[in-house]
Amino acid sequence: HQGLHFSSRCHLLDLPWEDVLVPHILCYLPLQHLVSLQRVSKQFHSLIQVYLANCRTFDLSLIGSCIPKEAFCSMLKDNKVLQSLSLQNCSDWVSDKELLPVIGQNQHLQRVDMSGCICLTRHSLVAVSLSCMHLQHLGLAHCEWVDSLSLRSLADHCRELQSIDLTACRQLKDDAICYLAKKCLNLRSLSLAVNANITDESVEEVAKNCRGLEQLDLTGCLRVRNQSIRTLAEYCPKLQSLKVNHCHNVTESSLDPLRKRNVVIDVEPPLQRALVLLQDVLGFAPFINLQI
Repeated sequence: HQGLHFSSRCHLLDLPWEDVLVPHILCYLPLQHLVSLQRVSKQFHSLIQVYLANCRTFDLSLIGSCIPKEAFCSMLKDNKVLQSLSLQNCSDWVSDKELLPVIGQNQHLQRVDMSGCICLTRHSLVAVSLSCMHLQHLGLAHCEWVDSLSLRSLADHCRELQSIDLTACRQLKDDAICYLAKKCLNLRSLSLAVNANITDESVEEVAKNCRGLEQLDLTGCLRVRNQSIRTLAEYCPKLQSLKVNHCHNVTESSLDPLRKRNVVIDVEPPLQRALVLLQDVLGFAPFINLQI
C-alpha cells in the first residue's frame, strides 16, 4: 500500500530529463505538441528548452506558418548540435535576421531545406556554405534570390553535397551550374526544373562530372536537347529517374536507351501517348500488336 501511495505522487517531470524524457519520450512528439507543452508550466518550459537545445532535427514544414519569428529564435538559441533544419512553410516570416544566428552556431548541419523562403537573401546561402562544411542535402526550390556568386560559394565549401533542389532558381545560368558540377562530384540528386536559362551545357557538365547521379529533374528546361540526354546516358550508369516534361526538344531517340535501362522517365513513349489519346477519343483501347 505504501508503494502504491508513493507511485501515485510520482510525476512525469520527476523522471530524469536528459537521460529519460529527452531521448526516450520527447523525441517522439511532433513539434507542435512540444510548443504546446511549453505553455503548461515553467517546469515544462524549462524541460522543452533542454530538449530543443539537444535536438538533432528541427522541422517546421508542418507548422511553420503558425510560429512567430520570436518563438523560432528563442527555441533554437541554445542549440549547437542540429543536423537537419527544414524551413518549408516559413516563407511569411523567416528572414536572414532569424536564420543567420542559427546557421552560425550549427556547424554539423547535414540537411537544410529553405524551399519557398522568399524573404531570405543570398547572405543565408553564403552563411550555410561557410558554416556547414558537411552539408549533404539542400533545398532551395523557388528561392529566386539564389544567384551565381552564392551558389559558387556553396560549391567551393560544401564538397560533400549529395542532393540539391534548384527548382525555379531563375537567376542561375549555365556558368553557375557547371561550376557546381565541377566542385560537387558526389551529387546524386539534382533539380534544375523551371529554369529557361539552362541549356545542354549544364546537363553535359553534370553528366561528365557527377558520375553517381541517380535523379535529374529538367522539367520545363526548354533549351535542353537530345545531345545532352545522350551524354547523360553515356556517363551516368546509376541514373534511376529523369524528368523531362515540357522539354519539347527532347525526343524519344535520346530517351529510348534510358528506358531500356529501366530509368523512370516522366513522359510516356510516343506510341503509349497515342494509345492514351485514342482511348480518350474512342472510349476504349484498340488492340494493337506491339510486336510488329
